[in-house]
Order: sequence, then C-alpha cells, then structure tokens
Amino acid sequence: MAPTDTSNPAYFHKVVDCQWACPAHTPVPEYIRLIAEGRYTDAYMINWRSNVFPGVLGRTCDRPCEPACRRGRVENEPVAICRLKRVAADNKDDVTARLPQPSPTKNGKRVALIGAGPASMTVARDLLPLGYTCVIYDQDPKAGGMMRTQIPRFRLPDRVLDEECGYILGLKPETRFGHKIESLKAVLDEGYDAVFVGSGAPRGRDLDIPGRTEAAEHIHIGIDWLSNVSFGHITAIGKRVIVLGGGNTAMDCCRTSRRLGGQEVHVVVRSGFEEMKASPWEKDDAMAEGIPIHNYLVPKAFRHEKGKLTGLTFEKVKAEYDDKGRRKLVPTGEPDVTFDCDDVLVAVGQENAFPWIERDLGLEFDRWDMPKVDPETFASTNPKVFFGGDAAFGPKNIIWAVAHGHAAAVSIHLLCSGKDVTKDRPAPHVNLTSQKMGIHEWSYDNDVSLDLRFKVPHAPHEVTLNNVNMEVELGYTRDLGYKEALRCLNCDVETVFEEGLCIECDACVDICPMDSITFTANGEEADLRTRLKAPANNTTQDLYVSDILKTRRVMVKDEDVCLHCGLCAERCPTGAWDMKKFYLETAQATSCSR
Repeated sequence: MAPTDTSNPAYFHKVVDCQWACPAHTPVPEYIRLIAEGRYTDAYMINWRSNVFPGVLGRTCDRPCEPACRRGRVENEPVAICRLKRVAADNKDDVTARLPQPSPTKNGKRVALIGAGPASMTVARDLLPLGYTCVIYDQDPKAGGMMRTQIPRFRLPDRVLDEECGYILGLKPETRFGHKIESLKAVLDEGYDAVFVGSGAPRGRDLDIPGRTEAAEHIHIGIDWLSNVSFGHITAIGKRVIVLGGGNTAMDCCRTSRRLGGQEVHVVVRSGFEEMKASPWEKDDAMAEGIPIHNYLVPKAFRHEKGKLTGLTFEKVKAEYDDKGRRKLVPTGEPDVTFDCDDVLVAVGQENAFPWIERDLGLEFDRWDMPKVDPETFASTNPKVFFGGDAAFGPKNIIWAVAHGHAAAVSIHLLCSGKDVTKDRPAPHVNLTSQKMGIHEWSYDNDVSLDLRFKVPHAPHEVTLNNVNMEVELGYTRDLGYKEALRCLNCDVETVFEEGLCIECDACVDICPMDSITFTANGEEADLRTRLKAPANNTTQDLYVSDILKTRRVMVKDEDVCLHCGLCAERCPTGAWDMKKFYLETAQATSCSR
C-alpha cells in the first residue's frame, strides 16, 4: 500500500466518524469536550455555526452521527451526541453579542427564499451578513417550516424554535409570511438575482381504498393534521384512533392523538417492525405511552355506516425474499383483521408538489416530477434557481436541509459574485494541532470512561399525556451531561506518526489496548488486513500506513478500533507518535471572501 496522505483533510475527517456522518459536519468531539468543561456557550456557538438550530436538533435530530460513533464499537450504546447538543443549548448564556449583526450596507443583490424551513433559514443566515437582501416567503404566519408544523410541541416547544428562528430574523430579512407562492415565474419577474426553493415536501400521500370517499370526514392526512394541531385548529380526536404508517410522522400522529383524547390508539404498518422508517427511540417512546404497533397488515377497506367511519379492515401479509434479497409482501391466507375506530390518520409518506412552478422556465424535471438538482451546488437547470431540503431530493430530515442550505448559499454567493459555482467553491478550514503539554501530559482528558450511556430524564406520563404542549424529555442535568460527555473517545485527537523518528522498538505495539498497531512487511490492502495483530475486517475504515522504515517494514494502524487514548504517544521514547487535534469547519458563504 502507498503511504497514507495525512495532508488530505478527508483522511482524518473520516476518522472522526461522528463528524463525517453528520451532513453539516459539526465538530462533535470539540463541543462535547467544551460541555465537559462547563463551557456551554462556547459549545453552543460551535454548533450554531454549522447546524444553525442546536436547541431544535438537540431534541429532534435523526442522529446520523450516533450509529457512526466509535463508542458503539466497544459497547452497545454510542455517546448521546444529540442530547448533549441540547445540554449546550439549555445551559448557554445570552449569545446575542456573539451572533453576526445585520450588514450596515447592502451589496445590491436580492435573493428570494421560498419557504421558511430549515434550508431557507440557513441560506438567509449565511447571506444576510454579507449584505444581501433576502426576502423570505411562507404560507404560514411564522418561520420554521416543518419544524413548526409537523413536530409536536411535546417534542419541540415553541420557545426553542422561536428563539433560534429569531436569531436569523434578527439579521433583518424581509419576511412575507402568510403569503403562498402561486407562480415561480412571477417571483423571477420581480428581478431577483437568485431564488432558493426550500418549500419542503408539503403533500402527504393518501390511501385510495374502498370507503375512503364515504368516510372522508374522519380520515385525515397525517402531516396536515399535525399542522392543524400545531396552529390550534384541531384540539380533539375520537376515542379510538388508527394511525397508518411506520415513519416518524406516524409516531408523532399517534402520540399527539393520545394527548387529544385518543384512549385506544393503534399504529398499523404494512412492513415488519425492524423495517419501519421511524427512528428506534421514536418507536420506543410511542410504545412506552401505551401505543401498540401492529405489523404486516395492509389496509384493505374503510368500514362506515351512513357516512360515519366505524373501522378499518386489513389483509395479513408476510415477507418473502427472492434470490437477490428483494422483499415482496404476499398474503398469508389468514382471515382479514378489522379494527374498530372513530378516526384514521394516514401517515404513509410525503410527496413533493410543484404545481406552482411553470414548465417553461428552463427548469428540467425528472420522471418523478422532481427538479434536476446538482447534489454539490444545489443548482437547477435554470442558473438563477436553487433547491434544498426536502424540495431538492425528497423528504429527509432537518440536519440534511441545513447542510443543503449552507451549500446553496455558497453557490448563490459565487453566482452573484460572477464566479463559477462548481469550480470556485472554497475548501474547508482545517487545523491539526499537537496536544502535547509535557512528556506524558495532554491538553485533553484521555482517560476512557467505563460508564454506560446515561438515560435522559422524562416527565411522568400521567402529566404529559394530558397536555399536548408539555415537553416529554426533560434533558440531561448538568451533572448527567458532564458524565455523558466523558464517554466521548475524542476521535478528533488523532494519532500522528513520524516515521523518521521511529526506532522500531515496538513499544507502541505492546502498550496499545486494542492491538491496533502492527509493524509488518507491506502488501496489497486485502492481504495486509489479514496480517495485522488484530485482523482489520471493517473495510469502510482506512488503514494508516507509514512509508518504508529502516527494517523495510511499515507501520500499519487500524483506525477502526483505535480509542485515541494516547498510550502509544506516551510510551514512545522518541516522540514518533503525537496526539494532534484535527479541527474541520466546512466552507460557508463567508469563506468565499477569505
């Protein structure tokens, strides 16, 4: 194998598994260390720069970082990265003085932002300090988009969303709330220099089965129903409720139903339990509130009497797989099952809807009627129009939309500066700094905590189930947050090897608690992985390979199992090993001016 190019920022970035997995590439270990030091405001600001909504995401993020967490490889539970984000948000001081201020002068460029969800708000936050005039349109009366309309208040209180949207509104965009866009052509005709479409996936899928029309009064589309609850238009539901669907929206629907009078609430899913798209913790929370989940049942017909919904009949199915592993649901042949009900909430998916975009504006659409969008620049085939969030590639999550917003803001700034949105994109900002404070001392705590993941305290069900606005999770206390933060393995503090200093004494090999270091003859990667002290079976994680040493061997380190404990560097008599903190910030629109 060729020697590892550690000058390439992607190498050490990939070793920081949580940051690599985060769409916004938040420097996770850095802010967790700050929480452990009690520096909550500093931790919050690191989050705010990259993910824009730390308090929101600390409660609602889909947590792509946590399955990637290295802690999950040495025990079953990763660090509670998401809930630690909330610790920073809940315990920070007033951050107003540390936020960007409205630009005192305008640069003459005007940008329209369609939708006031996380993607559009991120674009506004990045462009407003640079002197852009940003005009935000939304059909709802307040900013937030799906964060406000589809996430119940018992998961995300208004005060948290209002605060973090307020930081962006404080940069003085023009807001046209309560204004539904009916024509993209009309927007373009207003002379904007760029238009960003962050309108989400606003249409819930319906269910066209017998009885749907006759019993329509008590059959509701899940996302529309949640929106009506959010704005106070719906305050009650029938005693017997069926929720159709296995995603997070279905979990929000069933838990909201319990709080609005649903005494018997059932979730019914056509797939198996493990295949449900809902996050595991969302399923756990629903079941903890006494809501059963029924799997492998396909809706067959709504039952009704004189226009009144009375029940829903299901066909029992099972999963069969072909020789290529593709699943197919087939009837079991067992009798149908009927659930009695007063209301049904349909949460079987969401779709994009672009009837307001004319098809003669130079915008190309694919066979699914989705705009053709460049996944790096978020540009459409009309050079002035950009897409992001659910509007770009279909329903996903908040952190994904924020990442889209950052990238689109870079593109818009380059476009308005007369530069190429693809070729002139700025590189990320990277630092690699030694943590050495003495022969055997480091500027970070390298002890490995033996604690298991700490549970987040919850308010009692007898209180929360009677109030649709009362937050269920109470969040970590400062003490619990400190203890959970200590579980982080500091994966951004990298083991950096200098082959010119190595005397090949193998002291690092002897002391490594994970057998991750080997000195051996070089070879092809597949062969080399089998000849290490502990076989390196995870091919998604790189091997760190040195140049040829004096004995003609190479040092090979398996990044997959390293605990970043620093024992190799402490034991090395020549300082060939050092612990260096890798810090990466992704490029934003302000980076284009550096």
